[in-house]
Amino acid sequence: MNSALKKYFPIFAGPTLLAFLIAFLVPFFMGLYLSFTKFKTLTNATWVGLENYSKVLESDFGSALWFTVIVSVISIITVNLGAFTLAYLLTRKLKGTNFFRSVFFMPNLIGGIVLGFTWQVMLNAILKHWGQTIVNDWHLGLLGLILLVNWQLMGYMMIIYIAGLQNVPPELIEAAQIDGANGWMTLRNVTIPMVMPSITICLFLTLANTFKMFDQNLALTNGAPLKQTEMAALNIYNTMYHARNQMGQAQAAAVIFFLIVAAIALIQLRATRAKEVDA
Repeated sequence: MNSALKKYFPIFAGPTLLAFLIAFLVPFFMGLYLSFTKFKTLTNATWVGLENYSKVLESDFGSALWFTVIVSVISIITVNLGAFTLAYLLTRKLKGTNFFRSVFFMPNLIGGIVLGFTWQVMLNAILKHWGQTIVNDWHLGLLGLILLVNWQLMGYMMIIYIAGLQNVPPELIEAAQIDGANGWMTLRNVTIPMVMPSITICLFLTLANTFKMFDQNLALTNGAPLKQTEMAALNIYNTMYHARNQMGQAQAAAVIFFLIVAAIALIQLRATRAKEVDA
């Protein structure tokens, strides 16, 4: 069997590995190199060392990254709490659960640009009664982004939580109830530990989606007012395409952003997987 797998491995895995090499590894290392250069095209690059990275530290990328952290932390908490609550309710054998599952999942199928403009119109229609728009105050922009992210991601995470809840052995629930555990004690000591794999996946997905959010931010606020609602991905884009001779700086910011998100994701995966082992 092992010899057969080795024989046919290049045939089946080769195209995927080649696509991964062309679409990810080569662009990644090219981008890493370009972050140390001043360039206008890929073939016209001048080595400048750490100059681009020092410029990033002096730019407004830090404030954009901080705003990204605020949006991400709030969204990760609200999305997962809301998704788990919906999943818990929809696994209680209520009527119409399949219909509600479909309805809650549907926003995840809509593109980010469409969602951004749709929520901008809806929120501005509400805020105009107070003489405001979503781009008048960064607090309103923050609220709008969090509402948008929750509406888009909560249904998707709900489906993952439902799968986890349905895999909890009924015998464990019955044993806890026989031992006198109430609903909250059963949820905390039996259900949640058993769905930790689902929690790990959902935390990772919400973290990745909120940190790298671009199109929703572009369509909803475009960084207004005064770049106060500009997230890191949008800041990198604007630096790359709307600022003169700062393409190397934008690439350096992208490398820093990648390292930060990768580090946070690895820490989160390690922490939640440790809970899975304990469970």
